[in-house]
Amino acid sequence: MSKKTVLYIVIIVMIILSIPLIAMQFTNTVNWSVFDFLVAGVLLVSLGLIATYLAKTIKNPNIKIVIIIVLIVLFLLIWAELAVGIFNSPFAGS
Repeated sequence: MSKKTVLYIVIIVMIILSIPLIAMQFTNTVNWSVFDFLVAGVLLVSLGLIATYLAKTIKNPNIKIVIIIVLIVLFLLIWAELAVGIFNSPFAGS
């Protein structure tokens, strides 16, 4: 994976993470700590790097789409668990 691709992923993640950062300036309903930004950043960068790697290495387009959709669903489940605790694990955010 090229440095340029990694740089694009990091820039996109920074743009995504700027949304809650800007929202925190205008409302009290968004209350993220530095740890929240760090965890979200690691999750988003990991998702981007893994999806990019899989997109480049898997040749069959049908398998590629299914695996990337599964990866995105897994990411969303982890995000939801950390945010509100849908599975009531020790990592639940509520």
